Amino acid sequence: MIARRTLLAAGAALAMARAFPASAQPVDTARAAAFIQATGQELVAAINGRGAVAQRRDQVAAILRRAVDVEGVGRFILGRYLRQATPDEQAQYMRLFEEVLIRNLSARFGEYQGVRFSLGRSQQRTEDDALVNTVVERPNAAPVSLDWRVSEVGGQPRIVDLIAEGTSLRLTTRSEYASVIGRNGGRVSALLDAMRQQVAQLSSREGG
Repeated sequence: MIARRTLLAAGAALAMARAFPASAQPVDTARAAAFIQATGQELVAAINGRGAVAQRRDQVAAILRRAVDVEGVGRFILGRYLRQATPDEQAQYMRLFEEVLIRNLSARFGEYQGVRFSLGRSQQRTEDDALVNTVVERPNAAPVSLDWRVSEVGGQPRIVDLIAEGTSLRLTTRSEYASVIGRNGGRVSALLDAMRQQVAQLSSREGG
């Protein structure tokens, strides 16, 4: 079973990377910060909305699908095993990965209300990405520092990694997925089975 701590860390489980590094464009830090500011405001509005928890989760999920480079996330995390997987396994993996990622994130974010979000400093990390710091405050909980790595993907800024309290979630998840495959004779199918179990558990907790 895939450990839950990775995708639930800091109320999220983002583990992300660029889908097509060769075509990445230089990112402007001001543009990256504005993108995170707008995305954060959307998330806070959805989280603090008056709707039921399930409705708020759906709203959060829709925002995340627009903001996150989900395909790039999956490709980076599977790494060298992507080439070993059959076309059918690749397709299954991408479907499962998106479901696991979005269900985890929307469940975590969508459960809270009274959330506040503030923007910190931005900095260029490489030619292709920028790091935007934010602080997320929740009722009865210590503030959480989150650094959002942003790249230009297909001409649009997209979130490609989340660094929670100094830990890169894309690297943590990549290591975890590789471990699952390695313990099972290098079979990608073993990872797919573990991901299906995780989806079933998440679905059960959400009531469908």
